[in-house]
Amino acid sequence: MKSKVRVRFAPSPTGPLHIGGVRTALFNYLFAKKHHGTFILRIEDTDRTRFVPTAEQYIVDSLNWSGIPFDEGVGKNEKFGSYRQSERAEIYKKYATELIENGWGYYAFDTAEELDILRQNYEKEGNTFIYNHHNRQQLNTSLKLTQDEVNDKLKTRCPYVIRFKTPENEILVLNDIIRGEIKMDTNTLDDKVLFKSGGMPTYHLANIVDDHLMEISHVIRGEEWLPSMALHILLYRAFNWTPPLFAHLPLILKPVGKGKLSKRDGEQLGFPVFPLEFVNEETGETVKGYKEEGYFPAAFINMLALLGWNPGIEQEIFSLDELVQLFDLEKVGKSGSKFDPEKTKWFQHQYLIQQSDRLLAQLFQPILIDKNIDESLERITKLVSLIKERATFVADFWDLSDFFFISPNVYDEKAINKQWKEDTESLLLTLIDIIKNTEEFTSDILESKVKEWITLNEISFGKIMQPLRLSLVGSLKGPHLFDIIEFIGKEATINRILKFIEVAKNQK
Repeated sequence: MKSKVRVRFAPSPTGPLHIGGVRTALFNYLFAKKHHGTFILRIEDTDRTRFVPTAEQYIVDSLNWSGIPFDEGVGKNEKFGSYRQSERAEIYKKYATELIENGWGYYAFDTAEELDILRQNYEKEGNTFIYNHHNRQQLNTSLKLTQDEVNDKLKTRCPYVIRFKTPENEILVLNDIIRGEIKMDTNTLDDKVLFKSGGMPTYHLANIVDDHLMEISHVIRGEEWLPSMALHILLYRAFNWTPPLFAHLPLILKPVGKGKLSKRDGEQLGFPVFPLEFVNEETGETVKGYKEEGYFPAAFINMLALLGWNPGIEQEIFSLDELVQLFDLEKVGKSGSKFDPEKTKWFQHQYLIQQSDRLLAQLFQPILIDKNIDESLERITKLVSLIKERATFVADFWDLSDFFFISPNVYDEKAINKQWKEDTESLLLTLIDIIKNTEEFTSDILESKVKEWITLNEISFGKIMQPLRLSLVGSLKGPHLFDIIEFIGKEATINRILKFIEVAKNQK
């Protein structure tokens, strides 16, 4: 094991970054910070057919918004040259050639058409075609051809790939921090393509070479790469390099049904599967993100951290610093974790109510301005304190508070029918007199005076409070009544009660 912890997140810029990728980045980040190491971002863009120009910046923006920025990588502390694989082609060519020279690699000149025919022939006989030790000596490879024939093909620029020469008859014993010991029979492995004559490597070669040159100590990646671990360990052996330690993270599973969480799941069930909004410039398609949906980055990260990792305690709300201190790869499970959109909203609600009222007021103020409502930050702060317990997102504040700013024009008809009695009008008019004669117009004093009147006159509280709430709000919802009255003021309160009386009388 290398003494200094250096981990990398190495996504492909082929589209928006899935939350499964963000979780991989997060676990790498937490591990690096726990061990005072370095978190690296490398862009693995060798697949030029699926390359999306805006995806790289999207990845960087996503990490920054999530609060887990990289320490070293594209455009930042570039200690090992470019951190874009497309700009490192000559490096990979050198190492691919080295594999040829040391007997761990060979040239294969088969065409795609020839390989398709071979696959079809195997399938006709009920077999699966695997390109490996069973047939590589008989195929169009440098293992069969003479050196002169190989040289001629290379000189005439005959298309080729360089394949890895997988050893025969060996049981590999692999060790994974999360999954423990894994045994693999090399006879079941195919000879993977590592380099193409067009000058670009495949993922496998570029990945291993970069991890070695960039001194990666731990490879923490998704479960989908577990089948590649045997090849990667063999490549380290072929180069006579010390491999890093491996940890393969469990999948994030669909909320309903079986399988890996996908973009389609989010579309069907109405939740984001990407951190930020992404616009595909070619198709015009827009996918929504957690940021635009109103989630706090810390809530998003807290939710992701607990998908697959269990700190072993009852606590569920963690700051990023707490996550760093508690994180342990050995407490990451092997089984997939089912994604729960409602639990994600629960995290968001917990983080929202923890925020200061003033900060939330600052976030709410632009929404009010957009509705032509000009209120001081102090008053908005007071309002937020009354409603935030019922909200999940800042965007919910308006629906929870519109009656603070706009007198209701429509009243809950069923509630009126139930609450309006013969004496309701006279009781409300008496209440108006109490409100008029209250000099110190605060919630506490108003409540004390009204309750004293109700008690002295042996009136049931419901006969007053329910019609009063209807008059101020339009329905039987909302925070503490006397807080509403203090906020909207004496004149507005009286006007709303009088308006309600007229509407209710006509309705009855």
